[in-house]
Amino acid sequence: MSTQIVEEIRKAMLESKYDFTTANARVQKRMYDIVEKHWPMSEGDGKAQRKKRPRILAITTDCCTGCSGSPACIEYCPIEACMFWVPDEDHPPFGRIEVDPYLCIGCQKCTSKGPDGAFLDGCPWDAIEMVPTDDWEAVHGITLPDAPPAPPA
Repeated sequence: MSTQIVEEIRKAMLESKYDFTTANARVQKRMYDIVEKHWPMSEGDGKAQRKKRPRILAITTDCCTGCSGSPACIEYCPIEACMFWVPDEDHPPFGRIEVDPYLCIGCQKCTSKGPDGAFLDGCPWDAIEMVPTDDWEAVHGITLPDAPPAPPA
């Protein structure tokens, strides 16, 4: 992704009229309490783990179709349960893939953008963008920890 596009995304996120102050509690709880993680979800490679806060995070855009229940992106994610299916309650059986920002390591394996515009494995719809973690935190009013939180009991 070019620096100009990243800068445009950052600017749009920071200038958003959306009131994140009232949404913070929902966003913070979203991955564990409100959004139930469904299959398909990333299984991980058993080797990769989050050891420090990543410099960039994967986010899914509105272009995500969930690949009709067989998402291409999740098989490339090296972190277990980082990418998961969220059903679209208004349009079953459709849904989308979400990325857990507490687990994402910013490896970019889920994207389809390679150097010099080369197409790689990953999302065939270019529905995954990598955004700077600092910008994501500023928009959501959350500071991500180095290590992921313990799973809910």
